Amino acid sequence: MKEESATWGHAPPKLMTMAMLPIAVTLIAHPLLPLLLPDNILNLLPDLPPQPTFPALQASIGFSFLSFLGIVWTVPSIAQPFADKGLRGRDLCKPGGRESGPWVPECMGLPLACWYIALMMLFIPFPFSHMFTPRKGEEVGRETFPQAELSLYLSSLLSLFTATLLGFLDDLFDIRWRHKLPIPLIASVPMLLVYYSEGGLTSVVLPRIADKWLSAAGLHVGRVVNLGPLYYLYLILVPTFTTNAINILAGINGVEAIQALVIAASILLNDLLFLPIWPRSFLIALGGVGNPHEGRLLHWAAGEVVKRHLMSSYFMMPLVGGILGFLWHNWYPARAFPGDTFCYFTGMAFSAVAIQGHFSKTLILFFIPQIFNFILSCPQIFHIVPCPRHRLPKYSEATDTLSPSVAEFTKPLTWPAIIILRIFEALRLVRLTREVEHAAYNGKGSTKQVSTRSGRIISCTNMTILNFLLVNFGPMRESSLCTLLGAIQVGGSLVAFGVRYGMASWVYGGDRR
Repeated sequence: MKEESATWGHAPPKLMTMAMLPIAVTLIAHPLLPLLLPDNILNLLPDLPPQPTFPALQASIGFSFLSFLGIVWTVPSIAQPFADKGLRGRDLCKPGGRESGPWVPECMGLPLACWYIALMMLFIPFPFSHMFTPRKGEEVGRETFPQAELSLYLSSLLSLFTATLLGFLDDLFDIRWRHKLPIPLIASVPMLLVYYSEGGLTSVVLPRIADKWLSAAGLHVGRVVNLGPLYYLYLILVPTFTTNAINILAGINGVEAIQALVIAASILLNDLLFLPIWPRSFLIALGGVGNPHEGRLLHWAAGEVVKRHLMSSYFMMPLVGGILGFLWHNWYPARAFPGDTFCYFTGMAFSAVAIQGHFSKTLILFFIPQIFNFILSCPQIFHIVPCPRHRLPKYSEATDTLSPSVAEFTKPLTWPAIIILRIFEALRLVRLTREVEHAAYNGKGSTKQVSTRSGRIISCTNMTILNFLLVNFGPMRESSLCTLLGAIQVGGSLVAFGVRYGMASWVYGGDRR
């Protein structure tokens, strides 16, 4: 195995590292200068840039650079010990496949999660740096320390750590699906308890049309409905979905990382929309939207909602950097596999910021492709339609392309399975193969076999979004399929932003926060 060690990971970018590292250190150190240097020294530095409105946000950018560089350099150096311990697997979509395909180290989501958590621990003082450098007239002490914000931060880190540990155990022992479902529940307990202790809301606003329908039926429940414990059940299901949705949509180089990257970037962009950081000239150029005098793109974004999204941005910036660093090694041809640890860790990170930031419904909108993939996969996941162990696309060495993989049915299907398959076929979601019904004379003294739509279904393409794309767009290279999925993920986020900020006021009325 030692002779293969050079294939672990792609070569780190040395010039990029030399350029990014000083920038990262500067961005991190600049907010600390008022704390580290006395005023008389600071006054001797007239050319020193002024402190930004949100110093911790600037430092978070520097931490995102460190997150990227750390993963780019760490993966190649630790991949060999992982492979020596048996944490490696064949790349099934390469020549040789399961028998002689290239070995790739697995569970590389673990170093990403560990490095990210370490950075977020080092980042803890930055959001609270104003408590150590009080302005004139401010009263600062243990009694005024923002304990609530610190609790939210630490509980999110604890949930991330728990999800990482349980995901690593899944990589080691290959836990069955029915045993995986409680894993996100266990990891989400700390943040749900803090959410409750902080007086977490359990009320939802009904769409105007739902209120009209209920009123017409004689149920006058009002526009705001308190769901009580049911709302916590929903919050439990959010991390269960986000962790497993990415895990289900897997199988080709880069696909887990690209969807996690787009979702993380979408959450970060949504956070930035709430922050008063936008240049006045930019807002005026857009037609004076928001509040140009205060730098607000959303005029109603103020107070507690800004704090929630600011905290979310602290988590998402380093995560975007870390995923980009991992994608450096996971993109085609992959030299590192993420494993279930990556899926649990990133999914829990998305849920943590959404639950603590009170935008869990917006988060679900960023999972439109995953929701489609889950609905499409349900017949096989719940064994209504027979499901093979692996549903990844089929690789052809002759053309170096992927085509839809097939599930073959050795036994007659049940009538619910037949109905589902026929509906999916009509919607072009799957391609069915039927048993030959009869022989037809071809006019040249011989017969040819003819398949009819009434024949018994003997196979269908596997029900995943990757196979769905191959059914409708034809065979393509692995990198092209991953790029297409990434484009769909970006399109889904654009739709999500359109629904969130274009339709919310129409559906609910007024400004929806």
